[in-house]
Amino acid sequence: MSPRSRPSARVRAPLRVEVRSSLRGSVPSSARITRWARAASGARGHGAELAVRIVGTAEGRKLNLLWRGRDYPTNVLSFPAPHLGRPAAMRSLGDIVLCAPVIEREARKQHKRSEAHWAHMVVHGCLHLLGLDHENEADARRMERRERRILAGFGIADPYFETTESA
Repeated sequence: MSPRSRPSARVRAPLRVEVRSSLRGSVPSSARITRWARAASGARGHGAELAVRIVGTAEGRKLNLLWRGRDYPTNVLSFPAPHLGRPAAMRSLGDIVLCAPVIEREARKQHKRSEAHWAHMVVHGCLHLLGLDHENEADARRMERRERRILAGFGIADPYFETTESA
């Protein structure tokens, strides 16, 4: 099979932006989100599709309450797709929902660059789609190591490092 006839070795990340116009300026481009998602999904994302939806606080709160039983908007929600034996070129990794106002508020509060926090949330959400979690200390350390490594590839500082300024 020639390189041209091989299925795409990259994750496709369609982006649907559903936020107030006043927040659109803070939302990274689809191209940036796609690059972060590709880096996070690695080989398991080859040829797969990922849906990324950006919402406001009302929708973020509603989805968090519906799916996690928590009555507040959260920064990122991940919804893995069932793998029904489809070829990689036709399979979906799942959906990620990012809550723009929460991400922006957290970035300010934690003294982080907005784009760096967006990248972290995309990477974090993708890793959840791949089966990683942080329900116990060992799993959290493993997931955080992977996040740090992926983000470092973009020149983004350790998202878990706290300075006295942000602590």
